[in-house]
Amino acid sequence: MSPHGGRAGLDGAGQVDEAVRALGLLRERGETLAIAESLTGGLVAAGVTAVAGASRAFRGSVTAYATELKRDVLGVDGTLLAERGAVDPEVARQMARGVRRVLGADWGIATTGVAGPEPQDGQPVGTVYVAVAGPDGSVAAARLPLEVDPEGNPDRVRARIRTESVRGVLELLCKLLIENAGDRVGNRPGGMDVCSPE
Repeated sequence: MSPHGGRAGLDGAGQVDEAVRALGLLRERGETLAIAESLTGGLVAAGVTAVAGASRAFRGSVTAYATELKRDVLGVDGTLLAERGAVDPEVARQMARGVRRVLGADWGIATTGVAGPEPQDGQPVGTVYVAVAGPDGSVAAARLPLEVDPEGNPDRVRARIRTESVRGVLELLCKLLIENAGDRVGNRPGGMDVCSPE
């Protein structure tokens, strides 16, 4: 465990390791990746493009920080956003599905959540959902098991949540690539709380 209550290794090196692994798996398959980000604000795409040769698998990304961009650019259902807010597993699924479609990729991944310092849409700081949409139409979403110290420095808490979110979504992608997604998206990868499709 880290001194902040999270799992060890959730740092910049861990992000790079997961990005290298994901890109390697994608290149082996001859498949491509698109990324939709909200709370991570482009950090997932930055981590992926930091890897040499990323262009052989990475198509591009959409940073849909504003709620209306999730609807207008990624095609997230407006009623869903109005009723549940942007921090929701189904929103994450639709973001992943939407960016895969919009950018013409085989795989789409997405992050949405609350990095702080204040709650959002009725959700506490540290609530994060990630999702992966595969080429067979399957979509898996997971709530990351983040622990937040309410007395911690807000800037450090925010940075850690965003860092762990990057690693978490890439870890989920790697696991689903290895498991061939599709038939096994109901498994529980890496201790994450994988959300059942609705």
